[in-house]
Amino acid sequence: MMTRLYRFLTEEDTSAFCHKVTKALSEGWELYGNPTYTFDSNLGQLRCGQAVTKVIDAPYDPDKRLAEQ
Repeated sequence: MMTRLYRFLTEEDTSAFCHKVTKALSEGWELYGNPTYTFDSNLGQLRCGQAVTKVIDAPYDPDKRLAEQ
């Protein structure tokens, strides 16, 4: 059974966001769509987001963290 997993990664607009996305890519996740940006007025910072997907040969297990599947 092939299952497509979906994650939405977010982080402040710093190199930490790029590292988070790069780590996901190195673990077999693929970019899905374009990155997004928004200004968080409560924190006074620009935030980035990027969706990623990954196909696994196993059923989806909601009790597992997506990064562990």
